Amino acid sequence: MWDLVKEFLEFLRKEKKWWLWPLVGVLLLLAALLVFASGSGLAWALYPFM
Repeated sequence: MWDLVKEFLEFLRKEKKWWLWPLVGVLLLLAALLVFASGSGLAWALYPFM
């Protein structure tokens, strides 16, 4: 798993794809929201996204 992250970071550095950072950040935040909010009172609002 960490090899994949390391390879992705090397790709961003070599190819100068800095515009991907915000996209990856937003996707990680959405994934964290789905994981941590699935056991809370927000679960009813997140079911369509699962």
